[in-house]
Amino acid sequence: MNTQEKLNQLAEYMAQKELMELDKKKLIDAVYTDEIRAKIADIEAEFSDKSSGVDENIAAITKEIKDEVVALGDTVKGENLMAVYAKGRVSWDTKTLDGLMLAIPQLASARKQGDPSVSIRKI
Repeated sequence: MNTQEKLNQLAEYMAQKELMELDKKKLIDAVYTDEIRAKIADIEAEFSDKSSGVDENIAAITKEIKDEVVALGDTVKGENLMAVYAKGRVSWDTKTLDGLMLAIPQLASARKQGDPSVSIRKI
C-alpha cells in the first residue's frame, strides 16, 4: 500500500470511528425522556453561568502570571503548577544567509537543520 492509499485508509478508519460515536450518541439520546432532557438543560445552563465566571478568573490570573514570569525571566513553581519561562527563539532570514554563504563560506558551519516532521490535517 503506498502513502496515498494509507492516507485514504486512515481517513476511512477516522470516518468509521466518527460514525460509531454518532451511533452511540443516538442510542444514549434515545434513552433520555423529555423530562430528563429538560433537567439536563437546566443543569447545563446553571453551570454555564458559573463556568464563565471561573473562565474569566482563569484568563485574568493566567495573563498576570505570564506577564510576571516574563518580567522575572525565570521559571516559577507553585504547589501544583509551574510557569515555565522560555526565552524568545532566534530566527534568521534563510534566503539572505544562503546568499551570504556564497561570499562567506564559513557561515555554512553555523547552519543547522532539524529533522522533518509530519502533521496530518483534514482537507
